[in-house]
Amino acid sequence: MPVLNRIASFSADMKTWRRHLHQNPELSFDCHNTAAFIAERLREFGVDEVHMGIAKTGIVAIINGTGEGPTIGLRADMDALPILETTGADHASTIPGKMHACGHDGHVTMLLGAAKYLCETRRFAGRVALLFQPAEEDGAGGMVMVKEGVMDRFGVTQVYGIHNAPNLPFGHFYTNPGALMASVDTACVTITGRGGHGATPHECIDPVVALIGMVGAVQTIIPRNVYALDEAVISVTMVHAGTASNIIPEEATFTATIRCFKPAVRALLKKRIFEIVEGHGLAYGVQTKVDYDWGYPATINHPAQAAFATDVAGEVAGAEAVDGDSPREMGSEDFSYMLEARPGAYLFLGTGPGAGLHHAAYDFNDEAAPIGASFFARLVERAQPVV
Repeated sequence: MPVLNRIASFSADMKTWRRHLHQNPELSFDCHNTAAFIAERLREFGVDEVHMGIAKTGIVAIINGTGEGPTIGLRADMDALPILETTGADHASTIPGKMHACGHDGHVTMLLGAAKYLCETRRFAGRVALLFQPAEEDGAGGMVMVKEGVMDRFGVTQVYGIHNAPNLPFGHFYTNPGALMASVDTACVTITGRGGHGATPHECIDPVVALIGMVGAVQTIIPRNVYALDEAVISVTMVHAGTASNIIPEEATFTATIRCFKPAVRALLKKRIFEIVEGHGLAYGVQTKVDYDWGYPATINHPAQAAFATDVAGEVAGAEAVDGDSPREMGSEDFSYMLEARPGAYLFLGTGPGAGLHHAAYDFNDEAAPIGASFFARLVERAQPVV
């Protein structure tokens, strides 16, 4: 089964919605205009309930089906990124320094398309809860929605989401029955010594030398402390020290991103970073401070739901265009909190050649939106058929 005919018939409307969202990006939890636009469309479609102000600007909308049944959750993130767009497109961002560089405008459009179709047809039992989530990029909006009780409040029994994937074959779906994306933590290390003249280092306590030792030692954690088959990454991404060539600074800092899949490995990485920083602090005679941000957990699909989603994706894209056992990746996603709260699955949808995610030249491929909307719609109809 290809794209549903009814969804294909309003694909031009979907493109209009998506490009409006692209022109008007908002960051983190401050998605007020985005939420207002989404709510207006949902009310036009005839959804049964629209609940706003969840996780500040999030929305939960309810569509009632035909007859009694459970509630299935479908999620779309809706926040943008602090990037100056360089696409030059007619529908480029109108807000300098903000753009939809991760395709969340496309994700919202997919879910709006499914909502329109499901409101018209209602060929499912129970209810659908449409979860429009802010702050995926920064702020863990998924965690906030879960903590605010959306799963219990709306009786969600299972939950699903999609992320677009540029430079993967157009219209192909990818997922797996377990860990799909990594956890992400951040360590910010501050090293304080005693500054002074570069000509008299013996009168100083040099934090730069200590920093170099720490960064080198941190890079040994993965190959020497983590089992080789337990994938993990530590990347030191920022280093700051000094103001002039003849001054030994008082302070130096570095920041690292830490990613893995298993809770035990995650705990080990944190433990080793603290040990290395503290040990080098003593060895070099500097003061140290580690600010450790325990970020998003790993995105772990539930096997039964992942298999079901793979089967549904095959209906929409064709079995040959679906990989239900795709490799996991080191990126992260706060849909992980929803998967910790309820069974479900997360999938990638290939959108063909183009600039990568989080790039200033990125733009969502509008031709992919009807495919994602059809997947969401068929997921509901298959999961909760009318008896």
